Amino acid sequence: MTPLQAALENEHAAVYGYGVLTVRLAGAQRDAARNAFDTHRARRDILIGLIEAQGDKPVAAAPAYALPFPVAGAADATRLAAQLEERLGASYADVVQASSGDVRRTGLEWLTDAAVRAVRWRGTSVAFPGLPERS
Repeated sequence: MTPLQAALENEHAAVYGYGVLTVRLAGAQRDAARNAFDTHRARRDILIGLIEAQGDKPVAAAPAYALPFPVAGAADATRLAAQLEERLGASYADVVQASSGDVRRTGLEWLTDAAVRAVRWRGTSVAFPGLPERS
């Protein structure tokens, strides 16, 4: 699977995950989750366009995704949001490594955004976003 396809697969999962976790949040956290949901839907659509422009068929979204744990409350929701962003960060690190030009710049911008969102959800940062997620 190409890095763009893997990123698209993770964006599909993020859209699903944010749909699940948003209802467990309130106030500013719910607003942040809604914003992330909208952002990831838009990125999913952009990735579909990039993949189609290369002459490939984009991976389709699954009807549902297995969550890594039950999302019963706000603490679970924020933990899931952080995991979704960490996974996206790893995907975009791969896009940056494997691409050039505008695609590489976009991958770097989205990697940075995923790292910032992960910090906001997790409350702590990591030294090299996109890399520790692999261990």
